[in-house]
Amino acid sequence: MHAITIPVPGGPEALRWTEVPDPEPGPGEVIVDVRASAVNRADLLQRQGHYPPPPGASAYPGLECAGVVAATAPDVTGWRAGQEVCALLTGGGYAERVAVPAGQLLPVPAGVDPVDAAALPEVACTVWSNVVQIARLAAGETLLVHGGGSGIGTFAIQLGAALGATVVVTARAAKHARLRELGAAHTVDYREQDFVEEVRRVTDGRGADVILDIMGAAYLGRNVAALATGGRLVVIGMQGGRKAELDLGTLLVKRASVTATALRSRPLAEKAAVVQGVREQVWPLVESGRIRPVVDRRMPMSDAAGAHRLVESSDHLGKVLLVTG
Repeated sequence: MHAITIPVPGGPEALRWTEVPDPEPGPGEVIVDVRASAVNRADLLQRQGHYPPPPGASAYPGLECAGVVAATAPDVTGWRAGQEVCALLTGGGYAERVAVPAGQLLPVPAGVDPVDAAALPEVACTVWSNVVQIARLAAGETLLVHGGGSGIGTFAIQLGAALGATVVVTARAAKHARLRELGAAHTVDYREQDFVEEVRRVTDGRGADVILDIMGAAYLGRNVAALATGGRLVVIGMQGGRKAELDLGTLLVKRASVTATALRSRPLAEKAAVVQGVREQVWPLVESGRIRPVVDRRMPMSDAAGAHRLVESSDHLGKVLLVTG
């Protein structure tokens, strides 16, 4: 088979479409013939040498895929060859075949294109585990989503709206109309507007109950300022840096919380529990059409370098897919 390898970390040109050995299923694993994977910011960091895969994970990038079950280990039940699936991965999605722990497989939701399904697993698991499991977003609350035009952002908008929350997003102005179509009640141009002031304005001074943040250090102080009393800030990315000063006094007065999480490094059992929760709680929303994959474009997997350049530019909206066929 072929896979995208990274012989030496660097820019997009570091990605090579290379012939590699086929994977074999280990205990509890399923082999999937990959139709498509999707580009995530974590893949860009891995390519640059800043986010190595956890011990035992595939060296190839790719945190999600869609395809067809090709084979299963003898101890696997509930899955069979020929089933159309999508999967949350620890790595290896940028390949023609990948070995997946059975607990991280999901059926392709009814009504979703089998290729576009590659846009769902990582964002669904990330958003659901953070916004619902950890931050406990409830109907009637306000959710602030940073990076509204990203794969995470477009999914979080839809899930928040489906749960009955008022969703506020930050994004480039050119993306605002599309994000409102997805369910954003208010859009903020982070280049021209102060999102703290805007959140206070649209909530009559109350602030956001939940903030889903991809920026990290650069937004920490302003995120805390934008929180409502009892608010919950969940940090899932560090595009704006790793270190910042935190005013604990403000947190105490607001009785607020700050949580930082990562999905890739969680133990298999935890990831399987997240996947099961998504299957039970989120997949019905996808199958009903209330949430749908948002795909900017499909590109050949052999041109992963071009896809990385596009994602680095932030000119896309939703997911960029890498297809094998």
